[in-house]
Amino acid sequence: MSTLTTLNVPSHSIATFLAATLPRIVRNSIAIVVFVALWEALPRLGWVDATFLPPFSVVVRALIDMLASGELTSHLLASGGRALAGFVIAIAIGVPLGLVTGWYRSLADVLNPLLEVFRNTAPLAILPVFVLVLGMGETSKISMVVYSCVWPVLLNTVSGVRNVDPLLIRSARSMGLSPFALFYKVVLPASIPTVFTGIRVAGAYSILVLIAAEMVGAKAGLGYLVNYSQFTFEIPKMYAGIITLSLLGLAFNQAILIAERRLTSWKG
Repeated sequence: MSTLTTLNVPSHSIATFLAATLPRIVRNSIAIVVFVALWEALPRLGWVDATFLPPFSVVVRALIDMLASGELTSHLLASGGRALAGFVIAIAIGVPLGLVTGWYRSLADVLNPLLEVFRNTAPLAILPVFVLVLGMGETSKISMVVYSCVWPVLLNTVSGVRNVDPLLIRSARSMGLSPFALFYKVVLPASIPTVFTGIRVAGAYSILVLIAAEMVGAKAGLGYLVNYSQFTFEIPKMYAGIITLSLLGLAFNQAILIAERRLTSWKG
C-alpha cells in the first residue's frame, strides 16, 4: 500500500498543490539564481579578481567549515542575542509610549520637538558617546540597538493611533463605549498594521546598527567576524559572515511577518 493511500491524501490534491506552488517558487527564485550564477562565474572566468571576490562555491565551503568547527555558530549566537535583546526592549518602550503619545494630543505637543531631534540624530553618530558612557561591553551594544530601533516603532505607533478611521471612532462612541473600551477595542486593533510597519523597520535597524557597533569594539559577533576576516585577509570567511548576516536579517523579518499575520488575521 502506498504512502498516499495510507495517509488518505488524494493524488490529484498533491498535483494541484504542486502545480500552483512550483511556478511561484521558480518565479521568486529567478533573481537569486541569476545572482549566484554570476557570482560563481565572474571570478572563474577572470572577469573579477578571485582574490577579492571568491566564487560562491568557495564562500559556501568556508561557511560550512566554520559551521562544522562551531566558529560561525558562536558569532551568530552573540549577534542574534544582542539584536534580539535590543529589539525587544525597543518594542517594550516604543509601543506603549507611542500609544499614549498618539492618544493624548497634549502630551504629543510637548514631546514632539524632542522626539524629532533624537529621530534625526543618526545612531552611528553617537556611537562614541555610548562607548564612553557605557564602556565596550554588552550594555553599550544593546543600548545602541535600542536607540536605533525605538524611533521607528514609536513614530509608527503614534501615526497608527492618529490615523484610525474617524468613522470607526464615531460609530464606537455612538454605541456608548467608554474611552478605555474605545481605545482597547477599536483604536488598538486598527493601529496594529502601522505599528508593525515600524517594527519591521526596527528589525532591519537592529542588525545594521549592531554590526557597526561590533566592528568598532567586540570580540565576538558577526560584525567582528566580518571585520577581523577582512583585516586578516580571509576573504571567503568575510563573505560567509556577510551571507550569514543577510540570512539573520531575513529570519528576523520573516518572524515579524508571521507575528503580524497572526495579530491582523481579522483583516482576512
